[in-house]
Amino acid sequence: MRLRLPLALVMSLSVLAACTPPGSSPSASPEASSAEPGGSAFAAASASPSAEPVELTIFLAASLTGALEEVKTAYEADNPGTTLTLAPDSSSALRTQIEQGAPADVYLSADTTNPMTLVDAGLTEGDAVNFAGNELTVIVPTDNPAGIETPADLAGEGVIIIAAGEEVPITKYAAVAVDNLAALPDYPADFAAAYAANVASREDNVKAVVTKIELGEGDAGIVYVTDAEASDLVKAIEIPDDANVPATYAGVVVAASENIEAAMAFLAWFAGPDGQEILAGFGFLPPTQ
Repeated sequence: MRLRLPLALVMSLSVLAACTPPGSSPSASPEASSAEPGGSAFAAASASPSAEPVELTIFLAASLTGALEEVKTAYEADNPGTTLTLAPDSSSALRTQIEQGAPADVYLSADTTNPMTLVDAGLTEGDAVNFAGNELTVIVPTDNPAGIETPADLAGEGVIIIAAGEEVPITKYAAVAVDNLAALPDYPADFAAAYAANVASREDNVKAVVTKIELGEGDAGIVYVTDAEASDLVKAIEIPDDANVPATYAGVVVAASENIEAAMAFLAWFAGPDGQEILAGFGFLPPTQ
């Protein structure tokens, strides 16, 4: 005998069946079908894709080497997955390499002229960013065999001066400083010519100048104040304020970089408070704008 159900009950069951998704139990509540925090659905929604590892090649002026080694450690710690590869040399040599297609992401120069050359050639992403300042000083070996006491002594007979190549920024800054010294009342009129006659060698970059003076292969050289402060094997002889030359350092992101966004992030960090703190610790001055 078939059991007859009340008509109202039959209609209620039909409506319930129509509203229930296939494979679902009519007894399942909305709360039971939602993923709880910590469940697989929640994890899938909240998990973000892991950042791809990035390697940035930084072309940097030789005078920045010590500071950038510390920058590398700090930046990699702040940005897991990012690795900085440092390539120091003279600013002019590095600019030429970039022009010839050398793979670089960021270029940090000891002047503004070289970066602007790349900007004008359309080889950068954005404008140059000034990030540091410096000044010049004379260095001699700690035992100072030539007895140099003031910059005026650089014009003395037989003094062996070590300099950098003609296109290296330190050489251009030094040339201005020498002309400024020659104009001082207590300097001989032929000071600039006598200084030039005493230049015995021209090195690839400012670090090579420092190394030769450290080894006693020259009597004196004009370098950045930060280079003198970084060496225990040389003694610094100040250039008078009215003859000294302020150096401005600038950086750019190389347009050919395959990691433009990461390169721009690094340059912004480096020119910002974190980078400035590290640079100041190495004796660099705030940049002039």
